[in-house]
Amino acid sequence: MVITTLAERPELTPRIYELSDTWPEFVFFEPVAGALLGRVPEEFPEYCLVATDGDRVVARGFSVPFDAGFGRRTELPDQGWDRVLLWAFSDQRSGRQPTSVSALEITVDTGYVGRGLSHRMLTALREAAARQGHRELLAPVRPNAKHLRPHLPMAEYVEERRADGLPTDPWLRVHVRAGGTVERIAPASMTVGGSLDQWRRWTGLPFDRDGAVAVPGALAPVHCDTAHDQAVYVEPNVWVRHRLTRDGD
Repeated sequence: MVITTLAERPELTPRIYELSDTWPEFVFFEPVAGALLGRVPEEFPEYCLVATDGDRVVARGFSVPFDAGFGRRTELPDQGWDRVLLWAFSDQRSGRQPTSVSALEITVDTGYVGRGLSHRMLTALREAAARQGHRELLAPVRPNAKHLRPHLPMAEYVEERRADGLPTDPWLRVHVRAGGTVERIAPASMTVGGSLDQWRRWTGLPFDRDGAVAVPGALAPVHCDTAHDQAVYVEPNVWVRHRLTRDGD
């Protein structure tokens, strides 16, 4: 398998969504993602990766640069994934120089899961950020086993460790093994709202009672309000910091 940036292989940009993945349906209706994520590979190709096995695209990875010091911003915002994606495009439009870079996603084709490709993609994202002059890669990590325990607060979930001291969550474990440090929770990293009919279509669940609804693939419950015909999902993520080494350091 070969991993390159999309700046090196721009002809693969139209093919990066050919992957078979396990993303839950409702995430595709997240408004910030819907407006901006599809533009990331073309606007920031030097920060985006593609993995190929022969002629087949088998993984993609996105990150974006942003100016963490502008205005009242904080380096690790509570709104996590949504906020850094908005900042990246705002900074690009305004000509502000980036001071930080944040990973957005690593998606591996389901046929290639379990081969260590996610670790290789994370390493490649780190290297791509370092080549652009960054000393750190930040990541609002979506722990990939948290959906099995949606009612457990994320702050408690991230504290769980195996006997060897590594996180129990497999994706957090990949980050820590790669040298990342868990910094804090991003409690409102992504938000998806919709009518009850929309949520029924997305999930196949009835959404006929008020309160918290456990939805397959969701890291926290979806809050259902039948009187107002709406349900809202606010996803927590986990900020992880990767310190990088550049040539000559």
